[in-house]
Amino acid sequence: MDSSNNAPRRSEDIALDLLKFVAAHANLGSKSAASTPGFGVPSSTKSEDQITQVLQLYARCREAVEAPIDAPTPAAKK
Repeated sequence: MDSSNNAPRRSEDIALDLLKFVAAHANLGSKSAASTPGFGVPSSTKSEDQITQVLQLYARCREAVEAPIDAPTPAAKK
């Protein structure tokens, strides 16, 4: 497999990296999630529910990565 550092990354790969970042910072799926107020999954959540939440988060990450970027209009520049 030819892997070049100059090759553009696929949006799926970028979304996966974003998912990893968000999940790590939100303690998603870890046993210490209950100790972080407002973030993560309650410890009583079933494994199937956690998997569903991770897949939903991945879908949201893909949407964010694939969303078009609006170029600033000349009037917006000062």
